[in-house]
Amino acid sequence: MLVRNLEHPDTQLTRYRAHGGGVAHMILDVRRHLNTLMFLAHASVPPGNMLEGHVDPMEEIYIIQSGRGIMQVDDEKREVNPGDAIHIPIGAWHQLTNNGDQELTILVVAGLIPGQEA
Repeated sequence: MLVRNLEHPDTQLTRYRAHGGGVAHMILDVRRHLNTLMFLAHASVPPGNMLEGHVDPMEEIYIIQSGRGIMQVDDEKREVNPGDAIHIPIGAWHQLTNNGDQELTILVVAGLIPGQEA
């Protein structure tokens, strides 16, 4: 059994700036832990900031933990709240904006890039 959280030393070493407006950590990833998923990450976005629009070569799921925001996937925009899970298809343009007054935190689950072996 493998247990990781945001306080684990391995997780702390992975801190990075996420798409311009957030801070993220890799909790589990294909290089160190996983076989059939790319990663599980945690990201936080301060009020008024955003994870800037981008395209990823893998399928993702964003799970809203706290705060609220506006999620855009391609041409569709929706308000998102804690407990919401947003599916982002392979190659879809997506952006998440924190339009609330508290930090927006999410978990990001990503599948392997098609054709990539673990």
